[in-house]
Amino acid sequence: MPLLEVTQTRQISASIRLTDTTAIQVDQYAAFIHASADDVVEQALAYVFSKDREFQDFLKSPDTRQAASRLRIRRPSASEASEAHAKRPASVAQPVASAAGLKA
Repeated sequence: MPLLEVTQTRQISASIRLTDTTAIQVDQYAAFIHASADDVVEQALAYVFSKDREFQDFLKSPDTRQAASRLRIRRPSASEASEAHAKRPASVAQPVASAAGLKA
């Protein structure tokens, strides 16, 4: 059995606004766990989503399909997408949350 599991993940760019205090703490937490700020935000949100039972129930309801998208997603041009795919190395599947001591 291999010691590492390598997975490819599809990532998108999205624009969000944070208070200056939260942005500083994201940056500090990233330094604390030796990860990127993107990884901190990704894993923190995944942790909250998985722990919120009311949200999990909402996801199973018909209301989910009717919810309007509120996230500003940046769609890369075709050339950017193919270039990023060619350059992106395989990542090691080790959640940042576990490195931070968070339990899923």
